[in-house]
Amino acid sequence: MFLKSKGFQLCLAIGLGIIVFLLPRPEGTKFEVSGDADRVLYNSLSLHFNLIPDDKNPQHYILEAKTPGATEARHSFILEKAGALKLENVSVEYGNGLSPRAKRFLAVLVVLVFMFVSEPIPLELTAICIGVSLVAFGITDVKTAWAPYMHPVVVFIMCCLIFAISLDKAGITKRLGYFIIKKAGTSVTKFTFIIAIGLGLASAVMHDAAACAIGIVTMLPLMRAAGIEPNSRTAKFMMLSLPFACSCGGMGTLMGGGRCMVSAAFLKEFTGIEITFFEWIKYCMPAAILTVPVAVLIVYFVYRPNPKYKLPQFDEEIGPLTALEIKTVTIIGLTFCLWLTKGFHGIHYSITGMFGVTALVLFGVLKWEDINDNLEWGTALFIFGGGISLGLAMGYSGAAKYFAYLFFPLVQGGGWLLLFVGVGVFGALVTNAMANVAAAALILPIVIPMALLEGVDPTVLALCLGTATSFAMLLVIGCPPNAIAYSYRYFKSADLTRVGVVATPILLLILILVATTWWKFLGLV
Repeated sequence: MFLKSKGFQLCLAIGLGIIVFLLPRPEGTKFEVSGDADRVLYNSLSLHFNLIPDDKNPQHYILEAKTPGATEARHSFILEKAGALKLENVSVEYGNGLSPRAKRFLAVLVVLVFMFVSEPIPLELTAICIGVSLVAFGITDVKTAWAPYMHPVVVFIMCCLIFAISLDKAGITKRLGYFIIKKAGTSVTKFTFIIAIGLGLASAVMHDAAACAIGIVTMLPLMRAAGIEPNSRTAKFMMLSLPFACSCGGMGTLMGGGRCMVSAAFLKEFTGIEITFFEWIKYCMPAAILTVPVAVLIVYFVYRPNPKYKLPQFDEEIGPLTALEIKTVTIIGLTFCLWLTKGFHGIHYSITGMFGVTALVLFGVLKWEDINDNLEWGTALFIFGGGISLGLAMGYSGAAKYFAYLFFPLVQGGGWLLLFVGVGVFGALVTNAMANVAAAALILPIVIPMALLEGVDPTVLALCLGTATSFAMLLVIGCPPNAIAYSYRYFKSADLTRVGVVATPILLLILILVATTWWKFLGLV
């Protein structure tokens, strides 16, 4: 009982953070210098460092220590030299070492991740602690720490949740539930497989967060009518199947998730190679079609539903669409069209989403009280916003770059498959601590040059990251569908982690299988 007490768990989390903070800090051997085009700093340090120039950017070069571990091979020594030379515009960053700021971040990260899994305090408070910790430990300033809590992605998630509220109020979700029950009968298992796989595959052409929100508000009234209690195995099966399926389905097309768009955009930016919309479907849709049902199946085996629960039957015909339903479907449908055509008009999803929310209020579908009373503000603003803040801090603190330098040499020289596996595993792990869009944007600039050096088509790694970062299944903050599903409190954070630990390696194996068979058949690898 004592081991499960919240006080003990909180002390354990802090203790883990202290241990990480006290561990030795690797200084590294390479340091990145910017703003020194005339090499003034290097000329004063040439006795201790070798120069690695950057051919594309004369303002940037790398200093490699000749005698690692010596006092003259440290970051602080370079800074002292720059100060003595009064080089005010020169910046010196750690290359393959861990900066003091990155180490403080890792100590904070360990504490927060443990708290996200064990929940010694409500997750909303843990999420607020992210911003507080980043400032308190000098990892960033106040403005940078809090800004992600109103990140455009957070606004977009709020739009998805509000659309789900309107669909529920108009009766559309009841109609969807009626349609599925007509096909599946009263079986909880059949119903969940149909709605999760259906919306999971639909996530390829709509955002996975929107698909997940629609599915959950369809499920909830039926779960309540069937007497399914929160935190029961049946509730966990139903509520976790949707986010897992929707995350997997989003990899099917370029519009399914921002991570796919970012991967394609970075590939073109760094190599000039363009993946077209239909090429992405050709390579990735088979992986989506395979992983969506497998993800649901894994959740089923981990949390087998109790067969005693039966969903209610509809005794009467549901009738034609009402005027309120038509207005709701029309407004949300037009908003989806604007989301799907973002590549043409360029207006961000959060802006067009809020246009839709405004239209729902103006045309009488929703009142402000409906939004205020039913929107899970804590989930949208704090949990996912905090996750974005934590993920961005991983990047600007230097911790992500350190892990990249630590991890990727292990796969160098092993050919495309080893590089693919390494990038896929790294991407799937990193994306649990940051938005998958940010994970793809952070890792691609590092691995594309590696692919070119290895003689591997960088298209393979762009596709790998766009798909592997869909498996953000270890933490609630990993992706919007997780956070949306958690907001209804039908499972605990640790329940998601438990099934995510099983699902992530299996889904990665399926992705590798697709790459080694289907991509090989298409001649990509």
